[in-house]
Amino acid sequence: MIFDNQHEIQRLESIDELRNLGINPYPHFLRRDMNISKFRLKFNYIKDTEEKKAEGQLVGLAGRIKLIRDAGKAVFANIEDENGNLQIYFSNKTLDPEWFKIVKKYVEIGDIVYVRGYAFITKTGEFSMHVNELSLATKSISPLPEKYHGLVDVETRYRQRYLDMIMNPEVRADFKKRSVIISTIRRFFEEKGFLEVETPMLHPIAGGANAKPFVTFHNALGVERYLRIAPELYLKRLVVGGFEAVYEMNRNFRNEGMDLTHNPEFTSIEFYWAYHNYHDLMGITEDLFNVILEKLGMEKVINFDGMEIDFSKPFKRISYKKALVEIGGLAEDVVNDKDKILAKLRADGFEANEKLDLGHLQAELFDNYVESKLIHPTFVIDYPISISPLSRRSDTNPDVAERFELFIAGRELANGFNELNDPIDQYNRFKAQIDAKNAGDDEAHEMDEDYVKALGYGMPPVAGEGIGIDRLVMLLTDKKSIRDVVLFPAMRPLKTETKENEK
Repeated sequence: MIFDNQHEIQRLESIDELRNLGINPYPHFLRRDMNISKFRLKFNYIKDTEEKKAEGQLVGLAGRIKLIRDAGKAVFANIEDENGNLQIYFSNKTLDPEWFKIVKKYVEIGDIVYVRGYAFITKTGEFSMHVNELSLATKSISPLPEKYHGLVDVETRYRQRYLDMIMNPEVRADFKKRSVIISTIRRFFEEKGFLEVETPMLHPIAGGANAKPFVTFHNALGVERYLRIAPELYLKRLVVGGFEAVYEMNRNFRNEGMDLTHNPEFTSIEFYWAYHNYHDLMGITEDLFNVILEKLGMEKVINFDGMEIDFSKPFKRISYKKALVEIGGLAEDVVNDKDKILAKLRADGFEANEKLDLGHLQAELFDNYVESKLIHPTFVIDYPISISPLSRRSDTNPDVAERFELFIAGRELANGFNELNDPIDQYNRFKAQIDAKNAGDDEAHEMDEDYVKALGYGMPPVAGEGIGIDRLVMLLTDKKSIRDVVLFPAMRPLKTETKENEK
């Protein structure tokens, strides 16, 4: 039995007693007239009247009981809905005396009730409802955590998000903010002339990014399929097909570790803009941030994890190699020499894989010496070509990709580049990725011959970018863990959920 502790058993007994009294603890439908926030707004004027009440104007509300104060022949309680909290008052005079006894005995904290009454101001000056009618809308079985301690256990909060939201209204506010951010992004791109599209979640080839995929099996086709790690290659096929400005905001899946900034499924937006370059993308990204901050009513200087982050100035732009020297404090001769990089990494206690090429070793330097220092919005541009298998190669330097990543608060938030549209170069880069995989890189890109074939029909010059939505929400809500901005984050299984326990 799920509900087996003493308090739950008592409430189950109460449910049986209510049914025996002819009272349905789960009535089918009760219509409220408005939410609590609108009720407060509509009758706020009574504070300035002599009567301090709106006795002739009865309104029906509904909400969960969060607090009960029993004064014998009268009861004060607090109810809460999505939009607000309200004190209610009822007594053996405002309700039928027999019904009042039943309410006092069976209605408890956590129950959802329908109340009908009028607004009034108590002697202590609190805006309240004088209840003339009260019905049980939903009987709760599981008692809520004690009010003064609340729900603070992080593990429980993530596993039981519904309880987290009941006990912590600020959590609901954070997820409402997430929704506003997402809708603002959609409107922004639609107004710029971008078309929203949907591409497959099940891929025959795990492509579009360097990552480990989740593998599943399609029974009807008799083949393996991969949960998508990125929509990139499908979106660029659409550019080949004639769409010149497209975006998709959806889930990606990567079978990798979990930490403060990684969840196995995450939300991102990817957009592709024909006849534009990566400098244009950086410009539109700055515009997007300004629009979001304005929509949220936030200042241009925000706080995140004890850091002040300034959005009031143009975002800094710095080349990859220059960042290694100027921000990472590394000597130029080290940055450009594979053996010296290996020696530097080992000397400072970092892993150093001799099989990695120069570009991948420079990436190790960047991760260890630069990334955490990029606090204010910074575009790092012109990446090593070997770690950018889908990026266009620079015309002036064949070792450099026309690519950028946006870093804020020491974390990557966006990745964009001029897209490679040379099919032969793309084919050869895919082949190089296969060599990297054979050398031990589990995240190397797979060969996708159909995508190369698509490029063979001609893809116009195009720039594309991906922005991590979850990390963006973390930044704008000042949350340190991605689990705080994902409604139902991935969790390690409980012992009762493991297969070993089933045996």
